Amino acid sequence: MNITITPSALKFMRRMLRMSGRAASGIRLLATPGGCSGISVDFTIETAPCDGDVTAEYEGLVIHMPLVTCELLDRCTVDFSDAVHSSGFTVFNPNSGGCGCQTAGHDAVVDISRLKRNS
Repeated sequence: MNITITPSALKFMRRMLRMSGRAASGIRLLATPGGCSGISVDFTIETAPCDGDVTAEYEGLVIHMPLVTCELLDRCTVDFSDAVHSSGFTVFNPNSGGCGCQTAGHDAVVDISRLKRNS
């Protein structure tokens, strides 16, 4: 598994875990085909991995992922930016051919308002 997670993304994920107010085992990352980069992503806070998840540790942060997510994110970089007009996660996919919309390879932004805790 060759996935890069930037320091800003790790910092934000750690902050989400702290703010969850419960004992969580980590973040669950789910990637599906879609978007200009070829990948669409969702993140949730989890108390335990789901059956079949691959668990990886990035600088002390535990991330659970289905095998298909690991395959889709192979050689990709997950980043987080917090700007005036846009905040969220972005996936840079070097495997993407892009669609010519000026953001090719970078358009897998997750709106942080969609992040939720599972019971």
